[in-house]
Amino acid sequence: MGNFTDYDDYDGLGLAQLVKDKEVTPGELLDEALARAEALNPKLNAIVIENYEEARRLVEKGVPEGPFEGVPFLLKDLHLLWEGTETTFGSDAWKGYIADHNSTLTERYLAAGLVPFGKTNSPELGLTGTTEPRAYGPTRNPWNLERSPGGSSGGAAAAVAAGILPLANASDGGGSIRIPAAACGLFGMKPTRARTPMGPDRGEGWGGMSISHIVSHSVRDSAAMLDATGGEAPGDPYAAPAPERPYLAEMEREPGVLKIAFNTKRADGSEVEADVAEAIKRTAILCESLGHIVEEAAPRLDPQEMSTHQATLIGANVALALKQRGEARGREIKPGDVELITWLIAEGAKSRTAVDYAAATLFIHQMSRHLARFMSGYDVYLCPTMGAPSIPLGVLDMMNEDVGAYMQAITHYMPFTGLFNMTGQPSMSVPLFWSQDGMPIGSMFTGRFGDEGTLFRLAAQLEKAQPWKDRRPDI
Repeated sequence: MGNFTDYDDYDGLGLAQLVKDKEVTPGELLDEALARAEALNPKLNAIVIENYEEARRLVEKGVPEGPFEGVPFLLKDLHLLWEGTETTFGSDAWKGYIADHNSTLTERYLAAGLVPFGKTNSPELGLTGTTEPRAYGPTRNPWNLERSPGGSSGGAAAAVAAGILPLANASDGGGSIRIPAAACGLFGMKPTRARTPMGPDRGEGWGGMSISHIVSHSVRDSAAMLDATGGEAPGDPYAAPAPERPYLAEMEREPGVLKIAFNTKRADGSEVEADVAEAIKRTAILCESLGHIVEEAAPRLDPQEMSTHQATLIGANVALALKQRGEARGREIKPGDVELITWLIAEGAKSRTAVDYAAATLFIHQMSRHLARFMSGYDVYLCPTMGAPSIPLGVLDMMNEDVGAYMQAITHYMPFTGLFNMTGQPSMSVPLFWSQDGMPIGSMFTGRFGDEGTLFRLAAQLEKAQPWKDRRPDI
């Protein structure tokens, strides 16, 4: 570790304030983060691309006086481009790809004063709920090194949970912010569809299901980061509804009396693991104790139909990605170039038609309206983030030739999050309880479309009522 003994006492905004008050320099913060990375990453394998020299040049040049001035940061090794650096999408097939421009979101991170110093591990193309790519090997959960940190932002979550830095970039196309936040005991907000930009290369991800933000220890870092990076960019195909006020200001307001629906069962009626169900019931009791109206209720869903249409949208995008990468390399992608599950997803897309894709798009729009009707009776919907606490490494290995076992594990582990990628609603995982064997359990709260404000107000209230700041893994 470095010499900054009280580094862990500060969130991102707190570190930035130290810089603004000239109590510490961006270079000193970067040195501390790099010292921690050198000490901890060999145990975790969270950071797979080191951009240390680029970070030092950025600091020497002088960082902007943004809300996160001088704060060390990590980008996820998936889609988000930083000019002159490598992005591999967690895949051997993309190794050596050097970006010749920045993503729009990268520009906004840099303008906020952040200092990226590397990229975090992701499963190949972000396709699963763990982080064990063949290209780099598994990332390990700081709470138990034999367990998964979740995915696809598992490298980001492991680095933040271990104390390398207070916040890191993450993205979520089926739960990939909320799942690792839950697995690693962090706060993770998936914003409303189109709240953060995906340009200039894409208008949307996975048919509008994917979006980027961060994982963090504190709620206020998430709110302030969304203030700094949210909003449409020129050329975006559509935009999220404008917020009433800055999200950081929302945290200073009381949430009022919220009507909260809660549920502990999967869409097929099956029970989640006992520790998870108990955590959600205790979360509901906590919300009642804070004055909210809580009742057991859930939207009616057809999990098989959801899975079919989700697979169509994701599969088409994966097949396109492999086609484009093959064209860029001058040699088409073959089965051995990518992992088994990636290849099967892309091959499955070839059996579907344009009509199937249109039907899948129509379905997620219909789901948005179905959930909007359900949410008309509630301010917030509470359910588990995951069906189980963090699972052992290897269970969701994308090289697993037993595809049936792999799909069964996916259904068991991550049955809740993908719905809200389809509907585009803001959804957050909050680390309120831990399992009997000491693993974090996420409570997932979902709001109405465009209403991150209510979620941030509630999250701030929960963080104050049952703080998790000082719950850190012993690593």
